[in-house]
Amino acid sequence: MAVSLSFHGAAGTVTGSKHLLEVQHRDGAVHRVLLDCGMFQGEAVGRSKGDPNRHFGFDPGGVDAVVLSHAHIDHSGLLPRLVVEGFHGPIHSTPATRDLCAIMLEDSARIQEADHAYDLKRAKRQGRTLDEPGPLYTVDEVPPALQRFEAHDLNRAFPVVPGITCTFTEAGHILGSAAVHLTIDDGDRVLRLAFTGDVGRYVDRLLPEPAPFPQADVIVCESTYGDRDHPGIAEAEEELLRHVTEACVERRGKLLIPAFSIGKTQEILYTLNGLSNQGRLPRIPVFVDSPLAISATGIVRQHSASFRPEVRAELEHDADLFSFPGVEFVRNPERSKQLNARQEPCIVIAASGMMEAGRIRHHLRHSLPNPRNTVLAVGFCAPGTLGHDILSGHQVVHIFGEPVTVKAAVLRMEFYSAHADRGELVRYLGCQDPARVRQLFLVHGITASLNGLQERLAAAGHHNIAIPHKGQRFVL
Repeated sequence: MAVSLSFHGAAGTVTGSKHLLEVQHRDGAVHRVLLDCGMFQGEAVGRSKGDPNRHFGFDPGGVDAVVLSHAHIDHSGLLPRLVVEGFHGPIHSTPATRDLCAIMLEDSARIQEADHAYDLKRAKRQGRTLDEPGPLYTVDEVPPALQRFEAHDLNRAFPVVPGITCTFTEAGHILGSAAVHLTIDDGDRVLRLAFTGDVGRYVDRLLPEPAPFPQADVIVCESTYGDRDHPGIAEAEEELLRHVTEACVERRGKLLIPAFSIGKTQEILYTLNGLSNQGRLPRIPVFVDSPLAISATGIVRQHSASFRPEVRAELEHDADLFSFPGVEFVRNPERSKQLNARQEPCIVIAASGMMEAGRIRHHLRHSLPNPRNTVLAVGFCAPGTLGHDILSGHQVVHIFGEPVTVKAAVLRMEFYSAHADRGELVRYLGCQDPARVRQLFLVHGITASLNGLQERLAAAGHHNIAIPHKGQRFVL
């Protein structure tokens, strides 16, 4: 049996997660399993010759199955394009991931269509033709991909292709997220491969902590925060309350919180709900201005059985952990535009987390020039994204192709990151005997985090730690 693994995304960067497993059996039959099918974002797109989202690096029609770790777009966002280009196999995921992808992929298509329409209009206004191609996929091309989903519960093995079975274990990253464990057996040899997907936090939040997993021969591990540690949970609630008080009460401005629609938005609402229940939250309006986040919050409510036991117990005396007096969920575009003209203090939570798409861009365009306002980043922003530029201290950024002066306060709060820090990643791999791990690949990180985690894991006894490049292929 010949087994190889090639890396076509999230290799040296944090987006575009795509790893292709190829297994050739003794009879000559070859099976190909794709781990994740994510979209490149930010610098990973801008620094490439051509859009890497339009070139998979392999034949989609030759892939037999996809195993999806979770629903975030940098892990799932190219599934419709994969199907358009010839993929006909099943897409395996957890039930919650399937439900979230149903809204996220459609939202991604709508954003692409709207951005393309805006670019066409802008080009026409400037008297030029638009050389850029159309959307990666359209709204009409999403349903065929969704029809290929097959959902599986955690901790239950299922067949992927002949000779390969898979088991999902809790990753604790977002609702439905799972680590992927493949057993590859041709009758003579068994190889066990673990793909962590994105690893969550060991803190008392909505979801259970990442679960230990069976011994693996080969591990593919994320490294987003492989070079740093996050603050503790005891500090988080107080820090968020302090930011709200300073921005909205003392400075009498807006507090903009760019947040991913799935995961961070619900975590922030959960914290604000707790502060409200304690009577500590200032009486200021809170606007959740993201149709996707509103839909996602509804799905999270439906999957409350996936919450930690302590959180499920809270539901007995608080039926809705994501809503409280003063919250308004904004779907209507006209209502969203009204918030731009609002001068009174308020909190606006809007997608996307990296500030690259969605309604947050409109709010930033109107609010960044005002020194009374505050932008609070609550997660990782990949290099090349608008969020990264703002956090890097750029005094002028470009939104919708126009320069915008940054005079608002810019703050960062890493507790709400859904990614494990370096200590938590080492802890997560602590269930493994390093001497029995033949190969360890680090992905989904920038250079500093990849090198930082490599050093930590080497000190913990791991060996044969590789940091693959995009397109690199390894024989296992």
